Amino acid sequence: MQTLKPSSKASVAVFDDALMSQVRARFHHVDRCPYTGPRIFFENAGGSLTLKAVVARMAEVAALPDNDHRDNDASRAISCMIDDGRDAMASLLGVEDGIVFGGETGTECLFRVIRAAASAAPAGGNIVACELEHPATFDATAQWARRTGRQRLTVPFDPHQGRATAEDYVRVVTPETRVATILHTSPVTGMTQDVAAIAEAIRAIAPDCYIIVDGIQHAPHGALAVSHYGVDAYAVSLYKVFCPFNDGYAWVSPRLGCADHDRLAGKPDDAWELGSRDPAAWAGAREMVCYLEWLGGHFTDKSERRQRLLAAGQAMHDQEAALMRRLIDGADGVTGLRDLPGLTLIGEADSPWREGAVSFCVKHRDALEIVAELGQRGIRVHARKDDAYSGNILRPLGLPSVTRVSLAHYNTPLEVDACLAALKDVLGA
Repeated sequence: MQTLKPSSKASVAVFDDALMSQVRARFHHVDRCPYTGPRIFFENAGGSLTLKAVVARMAEVAALPDNDHRDNDASRAISCMIDDGRDAMASLLGVEDGIVFGGETGTECLFRVIRAAASAAPAGGNIVACELEHPATFDATAQWARRTGRQRLTVPFDPHQGRATAEDYVRVVTPETRVATILHTSPVTGMTQDVAAIAEAIRAIAPDCYIIVDGIQHAPHGALAVSHYGVDAYAVSLYKVFCPFNDGYAWVSPRLGCADHDRLAGKPDDAWELGSRDPAAWAGAREMVCYLEWLGGHFTDKSERRQRLLAAGQAMHDQEAALMRRLIDGADGVTGLRDLPGLTLIGEADSPWREGAVSFCVKHRDALEIVAELGQRGIRVHARKDDAYSGNILRPLGLPSVTRVSLAHYNTPLEVDACLAALKDVLGA
């Protein structure tokens, strides 16, 4: 199975008006903030809009007082909800073996998995991370290299491209690399990495290395095929995939799944959940997957869940690519980001690897100021700055902060045009 193709330069939206109306009707607060009034939401990398069906289903299940593994009908129903949610998440991730488990957050899942991998790997050697990564992996690898007495090596990313490649990893990975991490898509540069190619390159040098992927930013922007990446773990956070802020989820391979890790003594070797997980979260996850099945049904005649999820992923990917091209290039009578005076894009304007987000800096203007002024004009965006979350990425770029516009498949060309018009006004262009 092939992973999604990089974005093309096509700027033709794949959702027609009728489908877009149906899509937007399924989300809460699609064009209005309950606190500030009408607004356009381009802060999806900080958390997506939430599906109405997910909120309703989670509220229904959260009201139940029962737990699973009890001898009553409510408990048995809850057990089925958890099983159904786990099966739905496995289908979304594209995995057929290993363990899918829920945790506190995606970051917490990644810290736990990295800890287990660092503890299970043979003594000595090194741990490799990329300087493009979110602290969920970048900081975790530093901590567990130190705590296990290993060297931590870092892979520089290309500041011009805003991404890292297999060749970048080859220059750092050694036969003694025990654990390596990969960021699927950067929430700062907006660029995606070729996970399968990087994993293959790592394995050619260090065949037994545990490879762990942060898929949190990538998950809402295209189909997942984790079983085909050649990795040992993959984590997502569903607050970026149309669900409320609740749990993170991770998949671990059979090899890593049975490695020594935190668990209750009486549980099986491959048990990863500590205590009872929230059944409402699993029910919400299943509802989100049902939405993607519905969406995929508009782009394939196949009825199987996995095939519909793949179709939905490709459609979202293509829709967002068209919106991103419009944002960067502009349209008739609307100036795109690349042509606004004093504005510099992070990463190449025509990169086929851009996915869902674009960041930029403006000469002599502070990103926080630009975000505030756009907010006054009803455009919700965000600034990434040199802090605990983005400092390791911005410092190689030589920037104290950037403005980020992040979109999703439910955004429209008219919203893109409104964002560009407001930004042009802010910049006095």
